[in-house]
Amino acid sequence: MNAKVAPKNFIDDLERVAQARLQGAQSLGAIAETLKQAELDGEKQSGKLELQRDIEDITKASQALRNGVFRLLVLGDMKRGKSTFLNALIGENLLPSDVNPCTAILTILRYGAEKKVTVHFNNGVSPENLDFKAFKQRYTIDPSEAKELEQQKKLAFPEVSHAVVEYPLPLLEKGVEIIDSPGLNDTEARNELSLGYVNNCHAILFVMRASQPCTLGERRYLENYIKSRGLTVFFLINAWDQVKESLIDPDDTEELAEAEARLRRVFRANLAEYCQIDGYDLYDERVFELSSIQALRRRLKNPDAALDGTGFAEFMGAISTFLTKERAVSELRQARTLARQAHLHVHEAIERRIPLLEQDVAELKRRIDSVEPEFAKLTDISSQFQHEIRTVKQSKAREIADSFRTYVLNVENTFESDFVRYQPELKFMDFLDRNKREAFETALKQAFEKYIHDKLAAWSITAEQQMNAAFVQLSQSAAQYGASYTKVTDKITEKLTGQKVRISSTATEDNSPSWAKWAMGLISLASGNVAGVALAGVGMDWKNIMLNLVAVIGIGGAIAAFSGIILGPVSLALLALGIGALQADSARQQLVKATKKELVKYLPQVAQEQWQPIYNAVQECFETYEQEVTVRIDDDIKARKSELENLSQQKASREIDRASELARLRTLETNVSNEVKSVESAYQHLLT
Repeated sequence: MNAKVAPKNFIDDLERVAQARLQGAQSLGAIAETLKQAELDGEKQSGKLELQRDIEDITKASQALRNGVFRLLVLGDMKRGKSTFLNALIGENLLPSDVNPCTAILTILRYGAEKKVTVHFNNGVSPENLDFKAFKQRYTIDPSEAKELEQQKKLAFPEVSHAVVEYPLPLLEKGVEIIDSPGLNDTEARNELSLGYVNNCHAILFVMRASQPCTLGERRYLENYIKSRGLTVFFLINAWDQVKESLIDPDDTEELAEAEARLRRVFRANLAEYCQIDGYDLYDERVFELSSIQALRRRLKNPDAALDGTGFAEFMGAISTFLTKERAVSELRQARTLARQAHLHVHEAIERRIPLLEQDVAELKRRIDSVEPEFAKLTDISSQFQHEIRTVKQSKAREIADSFRTYVLNVENTFESDFVRYQPELKFMDFLDRNKREAFETALKQAFEKYIHDKLAAWSITAEQQMNAAFVQLSQSAAQYGASYTKVTDKITEKLTGQKVRISSTATEDNSPSWAKWAMGLISLASGNVAGVALAGVGMDWKNIMLNLVAVIGIGGAIAAFSGIILGPVSLALLALGIGALQADSARQQLVKATKKELVKYLPQVAQEQWQPIYNAVQECFETYEQEVTVRIDDDIKARKSELENLSQQKASREIDRASELARLRTLETNVSNEVKSVESAYQHLLT
């Protein structure tokens, strides 16, 4: 059962998260500054400890926490009440709900001290600041015009990248950013705009309407972009109050119960498969019946009004739990991992340094020379892992490119049964009229594009699963190589100091090297930013690359190759059949056969031409991964060597005051330990 949350409680929960984020960010920032100062001081004492990688990672993590937002992507077709829902959610009649959002402009709603709209362009033109009225007038078009532009494969505002709406609202101030995507409307140009950012939001709010349960366009979108991709989606069935209003006798409770039960069965039949996560049925935690207009009216009168009966209290409970108990905890857990990791590195470096302070230059050099074989082993581990990544890269790139070729070549086997649901209504007498024939040919071309697009999207899900399996394999290998690496570094420590490094029980969850944690996907240091109409990737971006393959090989590639089969040979084949032979069913059968005949001619060409782009795209994923892993391992090896060289050079150039240096190093560890405890405190605060 969903817990109910009032608007005020929702804001309070977000405020608690904002405070925990700030505390974590400040503590991480303090660790970074402490390490920076320690490295500067070390240049005058026993030498730097080579903590630059920790400083960089901690600084990035601190900035990410400080600037962190919960990004909610709102999807939905036109006339689903998206604007009314958003107004009810934010508690103010901010977005115009009387005009259909028929533009291809991505709109980002975020906090700002002043109310303003900034339109960003992709043609080098400086951003434009507008008031709300001017923005609405300039960038909203009539639905019929939008449909015509879609049919012509044109964007309403091709020079516009996105718009940012800033507003001083409590919900936005507490770290929520809402992305209002262009409406879905069963046309490919608009739907493809979602490919660049659908995978990089924390949650998707998919707005539907009770009076139009699961349209063909909505089902296609869910099948192509949502299913089997591990995305967190909340389905919001809007205008549920209109179910009662549509009854002959709205006061008949029995009739209302039956109508609602029928509607619930329809939605469950269509949405249940998208609410299965790791074998668990989360339908009741992901699907909500909303009356947005009622919720909005109440909140306009009283921002903290009870929303019982509108569905919003239940939805806010679910989204609050997800954001504050799942997403926020995950963010702080990663911050804790990085803080502990930095503490471990400081602790190990100090424990290595202290015993060597007493050694003279000759003895120190002898000990450093003695560990050269171990450093060679570390380099060998790096080479082995790099070789494995390259092997997986080659095999997986070929495997996925080959799977596409096989998939395309097999399209003909199921075309006749698959294409039936796409083909336009065929009226042969209309087809004989040239003007109407052109309209039919246009409809046929659009239907064919939908069919090809859906087939490619289905293949991309399989390809994504193959990529996921490959990275799971590499994650497991990273853990194994990391364990081997740690054994070698422990041996280096023993040879240098004559003793093992004592690992503090609070220093880290495990002693895997930092590069291995990154390679295992335990830490991600990239931040999400708006770029054009897409959101930049978070962490490894291979999922987005796979999603974008649909765009690469879809309308831009395969459709172009197939377009010749639409207007020419198929139309001629239909005309040649003769009036007497063309009963409706026969005409439809002949249409499918004629289309298939021409389609088969192009399949080998498309399969061959698109093989290389897919191969290259998959390789790009692994090359990015390989480069980052290799750099991190090499940096670690170089840092360990430099750490010893720094001490050796300092000893050769000056007398080191062991007592003062020991005190400095112990103070450094204490200061870092105290900030780690602060991060731990912020993390624990979210768990309670």
